[in-house]
Amino acid sequence: MAIATTQKLLTRSWTAAVATLKAAVGGFEAGGATKNDCHVAFFEIARDGHLHVNITHRYQTRTPDGWTGPASLPQGFVHNRTFGDSQPRQIIRHIREMVFASRIR
Repeated sequence: MAIATTQKLLTRSWTAAVATLKAAVGGFEAGGATKNDCHVAFFEIARDGHLHVNITHRYQTRTPDGWTGPASLPQGFVHNRTFGDSQPRQIIRHIREMVFASRIR
């Protein structure tokens, strides 16, 4: 499985957390426990203050609690979640759950 990450931050408020999150997501790849390539995007929206995370899988997956979606895109199926005051270790847990969500066949 390949996991790609991108970020588009508008402020510095999430810079350190996103660096930690990207490193953790990079560690997921070493486990290779799924065969559903995915893309994790970290971004901010102007005047919002939250960290937004989109996770796009090639194939449709189940939707864990707290995530919205899926939306069908040419690249695959995307789920979204926002984070406010959460600590990186909590965010990582939620991202891991979505990255490794079971595929719907």
